[in-house]
Amino acid sequence: MSAPTPRPGILDIEPYVPGESQSLGGKPPIKLSSNETPLGPSPLAIEAFSKVAHTMHRYPDGSAYELRQALAQRYGLNHERIVCGAGSDELLSLLAYGYLQPGDEGIFTQHGFLVYRIAILASGGVPVVAPEKNLRTDVDAILEKVTSRTRIVFVANPNNPTGSYIPFEEVRRLRAGLPAKVLLVLDAAYAEYVRKNDYEAGLELVATTDNTVMTRTFSKIFGLAALRLGWAYCPEGVCDVLNRIRGPFNISAPAIAAGVASIKDTTWMEAACAHNERWRDWLMSALKTLGLDVTPSVANFLLVHFPSDGPHNASAADAFLNERSILLRRVSAYGLPDALRISVGTEDENRTAVKTLAQFLGRDEQEAERIAQMGLPST
Repeated sequence: MSAPTPRPGILDIEPYVPGESQSLGGKPPIKLSSNETPLGPSPLAIEAFSKVAHTMHRYPDGSAYELRQALAQRYGLNHERIVCGAGSDELLSLLAYGYLQPGDEGIFTQHGFLVYRIAILASGGVPVVAPEKNLRTDVDAILEKVTSRTRIVFVANPNNPTGSYIPFEEVRRLRAGLPAKVLLVLDAAYAEYVRKNDYEAGLELVATTDNTVMTRTFSKIFGLAALRLGWAYCPEGVCDVLNRIRGPFNISAPAIAAGVASIKDTTWMEAACAHNERWRDWLMSALKTLGLDVTPSVANFLLVHFPSDGPHNASAADAFLNERSILLRRVSAYGLPDALRISVGTEDENRTAVKTLAQFLGRDEQEAERIAQMGLPST
């Protein structure tokens, strides 16, 4: 007797494996594996979330109108061109589902977010990987991969797990080089952390073209990862497609309330950004002092490279840290088996992680403590 058969591409998907949340150390872990903000959500978001508790028997506003209005006011956008989703992950998948037919091609970069491949395959599409140059999106490499079957291009800017970015002029050049029928999706999950004059998340391109989408998330700097909340700014036609295929109540009422409060609390967001800038720079300096190679990052994490062989490889480092209840992110699935990704944590978490890494690398207790207690880099 034959069993039901899934659509082509589904069984080619390797399920997404998130960052570790349980350690082998037997105590609450220092979790630096998922790029979560160490400051947590805004107190205003917690208050707004709590107020919704007594109305949980009511369906949420299916259009997330109040949230779209808050986003439009914050960023100077047209609220009718905003679509909200259960995290930006849902929106990325909906975009692939809405614009890929079986056999169509979707392009993403060599070390791009794993969800792109999953979304393309789940839609019956063909994943096409464009090589990166020095762990950075290469516009020319993407354009070389375009064929008559290309329908969508995903670019994370900044990219996860590398932390690198491309200037807005390069994004413009990419859009100009793509055929009009190709949808360019700019995944700007870490945009709020970027403090570079040549960076722009993609709002301008969305406003001036009919074939560009920008996605954002509340999971990172806003600290609402548990609520699964994201949004996309789209051309009118893309909005219409997404609203036809998304679930009618895909955003919960607590998520809407917390999102509105978060987006209005600019003071909290600025504090989170300032903390990240200080301690990301400190982490890079401390890790380099340990002799480790670190990829420069504009996000809230660092990609740390280990020797490919010998006792101090990435796998051994991960095990050593895990046994001591410190969780980093293995990135072998991203084609980076000799690296670990470390999120920026609290001061104590950052110093503890560096001290433990120093011990792993053979530093004695006194030297490990000295490095862990380094001062903040001068600005």
